[in-house]
Amino acid sequence: MHSGVSLLLLFVARSCWCAPQQTCHPGDEFLGRCSNNVYEEKPKCTELNLGYCNDMEYSSTIFPNILGHRSGVDAESGAEYLLLSVIHGLLNGECSPEIRLVGCSVLASPCKDDKMIKPCRSTCEALRKDCAHAFEAIQMAWPYFLDCDRFFASNQEGCFDPLAGLKARQELAMSSLSPEEPSTIIQFTYTSNAQMYSLLKRTAAKCSHISHVYSIGRSTEGRDLLVIEFTNNPGQHELLEPEIKLVGNMHGNEVLGRQLLIYLAQYLCSEYVLGNQRIQTIINTTRIHLLASMNPDGYELAAAEVEDSNDPELTNHEVAPETYAVMKWIRSLPFVQSASLHGGELVVSYPFDFSRHPQEERMFSPTPDEQVFKQLARTYADAHATMSNNDTERCGASFYRTRGIINGALWYSFAGGMSDFNYLHTNCLEITVELGCDKFPSEAELYPEWKRNKEALLSFLESVHRGIKGVVKDVDGVGIKGATISVKGIRKDVTTAEDGDYWRLLNPGTHILTATAKGYSKVSKRVHLPHNMNKAGRVDFVLGKVPVEPDIDDHLFPTVDTWDRFDPYNQFERYSEPDVAEEGIERQEKPWWWNYFSQSGISPPHWLLRNV
Repeated sequence: MHSGVSLLLLFVARSCWCAPQQTCHPGDEFLGRCSNNVYEEKPKCTELNLGYCNDMEYSSTIFPNILGHRSGVDAESGAEYLLLSVIHGLLNGECSPEIRLVGCSVLASPCKDDKMIKPCRSTCEALRKDCAHAFEAIQMAWPYFLDCDRFFASNQEGCFDPLAGLKARQELAMSSLSPEEPSTIIQFTYTSNAQMYSLLKRTAAKCSHISHVYSIGRSTEGRDLLVIEFTNNPGQHELLEPEIKLVGNMHGNEVLGRQLLIYLAQYLCSEYVLGNQRIQTIINTTRIHLLASMNPDGYELAAAEVEDSNDPELTNHEVAPETYAVMKWIRSLPFVQSASLHGGELVVSYPFDFSRHPQEERMFSPTPDEQVFKQLARTYADAHATMSNNDTERCGASFYRTRGIINGALWYSFAGGMSDFNYLHTNCLEITVELGCDKFPSEAELYPEWKRNKEALLSFLESVHRGIKGVVKDVDGVGIKGATISVKGIRKDVTTAEDGDYWRLLNPGTHILTATAKGYSKVSKRVHLPHNMNKAGRVDFVLGKVPVEPDIDDHLFPTVDTWDRFDPYNQFERYSEPDVAEEGIERQEKPWWWNYFSQSGISPPHWLLRNV
């Protein structure tokens, strides 16, 4: 815990939480200056005059307050007021001004007809939930004087919402926009981690009917890996609705992608509310996940380096907790398509990134979905303002012959890439977008970069509705989870999600599809996808049950995925009974990522081996 926090908490703990005793000097009581009987006078509404709380939505308060302070002077000299005045700095600006407004509603509650109106318990509970991560990050407990049960009242008791005015002003700002004005107001500046968290949460709150924020885990230094999602039914997967993700700031000093995703979140929210039909169609038919910063710790270091030395060239790479959390996230949802935003070049690369011959630095290494990947890369590059131009002077490499796209291993080979992992171990096809030569551009370049990339980002989101989709069911109409969909001539299968739905990105043409599942019959269909299709074709399968002989491997090596359930904090981690081999030696099952490194011919990183 930070030393400043420790000293402050020690001070709060040792401070006496009681009403100070009033002392009368001889003759004062007779002169009417004071009274030894502090309960003699009935409490009355008085003017609110509490320095840190004078901007509340009301002007009258009453003493003694909820905490027992008998005057404004008592309240201002109390430990609670001191903590409230410094908590903004302790939390690095998060949960402000909300926590101050709620705290002030306890220290100086509104008064009407000489009666106190307590703040609403529901407001306190919602704020405590939203701010929990900020207090955990500095190892600080929720302030005792904000105990939602003790000091707050229910809505039925006629309570006061201290955040009502703030919410009204936010809604007014949104409603004041008109189609004739710039449709979405975005502040094109860099955002600290605290500002990013606050902005994403506010965006989700403004568009709660289509948006939701969740954390997939924590960084090395305890910062949330916060994802904001957009869909017409936030928080859950819908049948036949494809899921797409965009990831930024994997490397700490590659920050443009981080800012673009923050802007994109604001844009999607605002444009949906304003009635933009294109945005409404995208969100109503797609589940979009934006992880603006995969490496918030690295961003803090990069920002400090740039500010101090004007040298943004750092070598921060993603670290163990972040990588592990993202790997689990990738496997926990039925993602169809993805893009990882980077910096240092102006090009879109696609798998494989790791050459089939590691000794070759630049060797074309296509996946079975080479043509589909090229089309995905083209979608982004062609919609970008300059990426596909015949510009031979880029950032040291020339991609004009391929109009801004390239196979990753042909550019340069590296092992353990996220795009390769997506392709080898999930249904998801991911491209890597290099946004420009400057990894940490000046603030003045943020708006021009947004203009260059906005259409590319939207076009990429729309491109997930390509190829085919459908449901695999049994004869009783029940979806079959884990059924396999294969395409003749493409040695890459996809599997069905929880309710039997699937998505398969395919280019136009004629394809032969086959659906199989253990214990069911095999069904094949011939499908033609015309060039003018602007949405995925629907191809369903019904599989009949067939008898299956028991396989001893099913008992010895069950195929249950450890990460079937989303598990960012390992609370559902499976601790199965040890498998005992001959001679009483325990045989430990290899984790799900083991095959990835085995197949690629490289050793797992040390941080993963510690978990084996």
